[in-house]
Amino acid sequence: MDSVALMDRHDTKYVLNRHDFELMLPELSSEYRVLDVNGNRISKYVSQYFDSSSFEFYRLHQTGKKNRVKIRIRRYVESNINFLEIKLKNNKGRTIKHRMPVGELRRELTSYDNAFIREYTQVGFELKHALMNSFSRITLVHKTKPERLTFDLELAFKNSADDNLAIPNLVIAELKQEKFDRSSLFPARMKLNLLRPETISKYCLGLALLESKVKKNEIKQKIKKLSTLTSQDLISKLMPA
Repeated sequence: MDSVALMDRHDTKYVLNRHDFELMLPELSSEYRVLDVNGNRISKYVSQYFDSSSFEFYRLHQTGKKNRVKIRIRRYVESNINFLEIKLKNNKGRTIKHRMPVGELRRELTSYDNAFIREYTQVGFELKHALMNSFSRITLVHKTKPERLTFDLELAFKNSADDNLAIPNLVIAELKQEKFDRSSLFPARMKLNLLRPETISKYCLGLALLESKVKKNEIKQKIKKLSTLTSQDLISKLMPA
């Protein structure tokens, strides 16, 4: 894992349902190894996201802004560690992450946290608790290439008012590479199944479904697609803006 940290990388995301994922997963064993943490091959993650009171990070993502920021505290449950993480997406399609260890998962940032955030971003507004999500992740590492492949399943969300929603049949796959390599097994496998890369954010998805104060126009079509994919009526869950 240290050799494929890929803190500066190209990400490619796909969405699929749980049934198709379970059929496809064994086919990847020829080229990938699976991460095992203390005997667990499925790891639990809990993320606390921060945004402005007007949800500026969400707005920039939904309006197609090329340079974007997400800020979260993430708990890696099996490893019993927490990191404050800054995830930057630049106008060249690169994802760059900065992180530092913190003592706990919490809804408020400290002055030390804010100093770390200012070091790497131009954020000039107060950051507040916006959304919490949890999911289980399977991580695969390519046997020969600097490449990781993650599958996030059992997604669940909770907003600042403690409204919650689970999407158990959705799987989000993310291919992390130094640069996009179409010859890799996984994108070839997705193309064979007529599955194209998707621009999807777990943060934006959860916020759109649970938060009444954000606009939904740009993400509504994607949620319709996810409703069909997962056989779950997500459209009716959209909180009116």
